[in-house]
Amino acid sequence: TREHLFLVLVSTGLACLAGIPLGVLAAFSPRLRQPVLAATGVLQTIPSLALLAVLIPLLGMIGTVPALVALFVYALLPIVRNTCTGILQVPAGLRTAALALGLNGRQRLLHVDLPLARPVILAGVKTAAVMSVGTATIAAFIGAGGFGERITIGLALNDNTMLLAGAIPAAVLALLTQAAFELLERALAPPRVHGQAHV
Repeated sequence: TREHLFLVLVSTGLACLAGIPLGVLAAFSPRLRQPVLAATGVLQTIPSLALLAVLIPLLGMIGTVPALVALFVYALLPIVRNTCTGILQVPAGLRTAALALGLNGRQRLLHVDLPLARPVILAGVKTAAVMSVGTATIAAFIGAGGFGERITIGLALNDNTMLLAGAIPAAVLALLTQAAFELLERALAPPRVHGQAHV
């Protein structure tokens, strides 16, 4: 469980560090938007085993590092795409109002664009994290550990009990990850105003 969580948390965290700035860049630069989204989309289409097979000779090692790189690559698309979409959905009038109040581009991004785009960005991170839980099981084929190790042993020995001992915890972890993000989304949602104002 520790190995699996490490793979998911580190790869998703790195994908956030790279993907959110890339999404911001794509949103504010129409010329770069299509190339950035296309590049991350193409990376997503590479089969996971094929990507791992390519990364091993490139990095000159097997184990955790190639697995983290592969998971990072797969997590990029939903984060980049949702960040770009979220920022593009910010009403132009709010941006104009922010500039009228004297905010520069950086301040507007931090105090207006990103807070308003946060629910959409968080949905992208949730998708990336849940996908990573499933994809991390493949990492066992190159010695990165995790629940996939039991699955590979179960396949090799034709042992259904061992297979399920890896598959069931991986499925449970994916559901828990989904639930955790939904709780986070609820906690970060703006408060709703109930009732009517009294004069």
